[in-house]
Amino acid sequence: MSTSPAYTPQAPLQGSARTWGTIALSAATFMNVLDSSIANVSLPAIAGDLGVSPNQGTWVITSFGVANAIALPLTGWLSQRFGQVRLFVTSVLLFVLTSWMCGLAPNMNTLIAARTLQGFVAGPMMPLAQSLLLSSYPPAMAGMAMALWAMTTLVAPVMGPLLGGWITDNAHWGWIFYINIPVGLLAGFITWTIFHKRETATHKLPIDTVGLALLVVAVGCLQIMLDRGKELDWFHSSEIMTLTIVSAIAFAFFIAWELTDAHPVVDLKLLKVRNFWTGTVAMSVAYSLFMGNIVLLPLWLQQYMGYTSTLAGMMMAPVGLFAIILSPIVGKNVARFDPRLLTSFAFVVFSLVLFMRSHFNTGADFDTIMVPTIVQGVAVAFFFIPLTTITLGGLPPEKIPSASGLSSFARMVGGSFGTSIAITVWQDRTAMHHAQLAELVNRGSSASNSALAGFNASGMSAEQALSQINRMVDQQAAMLAVNDVFYASALIFITLIPLVWLARPKRMGAAAAADAAAGAH
Repeated sequence: MSTSPAYTPQAPLQGSARTWGTIALSAATFMNVLDSSIANVSLPAIAGDLGVSPNQGTWVITSFGVANAIALPLTGWLSQRFGQVRLFVTSVLLFVLTSWMCGLAPNMNTLIAARTLQGFVAGPMMPLAQSLLLSSYPPAMAGMAMALWAMTTLVAPVMGPLLGGWITDNAHWGWIFYINIPVGLLAGFITWTIFHKRETATHKLPIDTVGLALLVVAVGCLQIMLDRGKELDWFHSSEIMTLTIVSAIAFAFFIAWELTDAHPVVDLKLLKVRNFWTGTVAMSVAYSLFMGNIVLLPLWLQQYMGYTSTLAGMMMAPVGLFAIILSPIVGKNVARFDPRLLTSFAFVVFSLVLFMRSHFNTGADFDTIMVPTIVQGVAVAFFFIPLTTITLGGLPPEKIPSASGLSSFARMVGGSFGTSIAITVWQDRTAMHHAQLAELVNRGSSASNSALAGFNASGMSAEQALSQINRMVDQQAAMLAVNDVFYASALIFITLIPLVWLARPKRMGAAAAADAAAGAH
């Protein structure tokens, strides 16, 4: 798998051409990353408008993530077949088109289909933006170029929840997708104007169509199974059983095929390298926990704590503040420290943040909920760069693109799976806690009788009083369930620390470290 294909060295750009080229590439990257987070706080509004549950609304996120990950293996082949500049501009323009389709979607099925297409066409944008940016700067300025690129990927997750929340509360939710249209058109036009004479050479290369098809079937069926399992009662459903069996068979054939094919779409032999497999597994699991929790928190706040989309966005945005401040410092000094130590510190902070959240209650105010979100930014800064250094460190240069692509694929698929699993566990635990709490509401309970008497005294009928108590039980059950997810996630982060220490990290060269620092995001 190659996400940073080799290109013919070109003379660096100069003056305003380099400035405008950097702005255009950064704008496209910003648009891409923004779309992975802007919908998080808008899910309840989207789901309500399209007539589905907020939990079903998470498909808007998971469909984009899985399709984006599946497109990564094709980037290297497509760029060598059609040229990096043509592929990048085409990807940007198709992203604009699919964003328009997302905003116009009349129902959830159409929106999921459009988001899947959007994620797929977005696949080449990030690695090609990085590659074109590096070709625009002299080697001595490569570190600065990658720092600019990385900062773009850190600012977007901060702006996403704020922008998504404000748009959802003040306009139709479709505008969270429509805003991509002017940005994408302008970025595509500027990129083509500046870079079209710097097109890379094209070649006709074989492509592993069998491996790619097996990968799509295996990952696609597994994601659909995770998304639909709850509403279909899991393995009591023939559809879920079929999806599981098909996914398992496809994965088995995929592994056998990739290990024997001359031009595999995914180089599974990289998993024999200790540093690579430990880093990739740790990254995938940690990112799945991270994504699951940042999707779950705004859902809980809006459904059960009375938060508007704007307030939920304000609550989520600060996660990027410390990341923006600390990431350049970590990237500059990562070679001076053991990356296992830095990664362990990140996991401890993640665990602390989730442990703090696991003690929330329905009386928690804005500031109480905000504090862990701010602290989480420290963990983000110390998470991506050191762990990527572990994963790619010691690999020969010719293996870096393939290894980076496979690691990114695993991370993105892990994020989609983590989102589905977190929401499913939350639903199941909410139902369990609701049943347990409902058992305490009976004629023999003095607390229940006192509450009913109070509601009756305020003018409520018996039915209204019971309905009010049921709403309170719903709120408490959801709170207890979200605490369970946060607590379990905190424990899993701690268990990942020994896995990281199985690695034997090796120092990376300056250029590779800069590339890894940017590619991690």
